[in-house]
Amino acid sequence: MQSDSIVIIPTYNEIENVGLIISAVFELKKSFDILVVDDNSPDGTAEKVRELQAQYPNRLHLEVRREKSGLGTAYIHGFRWALDRPYEFIFEMDADFSHNPRDLIRLYNAALNQNADLIVGSRYINGVNVVNWPLRRVLLSYGASVYVKLITGMRVQDPTAGFVCYSRKVIASLNLDAVEFVGYAFQIEMKFKAHLKNFNIVEVPIIFQDRTRGKSKMNGKIINEAIFGVLKLKWRSLWNKKYF
Repeated sequence: MQSDSIVIIPTYNEIENVGLIISAVFELKKSFDILVVDDNSPDGTAEKVRELQAQYPNRLHLEVRREKSGLGTAYIHGFRWALDRPYEFIFEMDADFSHNPRDLIRLYNAALNQNADLIVGSRYINGVNVVNWPLRRVLLSYGASVYVKLITGMRVQDPTAGFVCYSRKVIASLNLDAVEFVGYAFQIEMKFKAHLKNFNIVEVPIIFQDRTRGKSKMNGKIINEAIFGVLKLKWRSLWNKKYF
């Protein structure tokens, strides 16, 4: 029987992690399906997923894009794929174990028990819960969260979080063609647009652990997009309602 939940995992050169994260999700007591959206990784990530599809028929799905096009567009691709199928809950999760797969159940339970439309796995709802990050990166991330709250007026403590559960109605209500950003700003944009539509956003505390295998995709371009993207989002929210 098909699960009511799909976990979208975008990948680029995650051969060291992808098999392990897939197995970890499928070992959970609650059933989740998985969609891997791979950006044509040269390290064989997609081939590894294809191998595992025989082991997990009808539960493990793969979409391979032509080239590396950014996190946001990978999730949009996954959202469209999920909306074509009868999933009620659509999750975002990294491949590198920075998000604990066991916390998927906690996000799912919040959706059911707290009447939540968008559930954020939050690093900052109970202090700062980040493991193995250098102090500079912790300060940058936490400072970005304060900055986003100040500019947008959202009360989400971790607006750049990438561990998220959406109810189907949230994704279906948004104009996916109008989603502009691809990095941290993508995560902010999705939450801000849901906030403007008065969806119930709930945060669940998690412990975020930096990757131990593979390379981080963080770069200066992504950070700049987040800084200036927030201002752009706020401006458009005031003057261009159709954008949302």
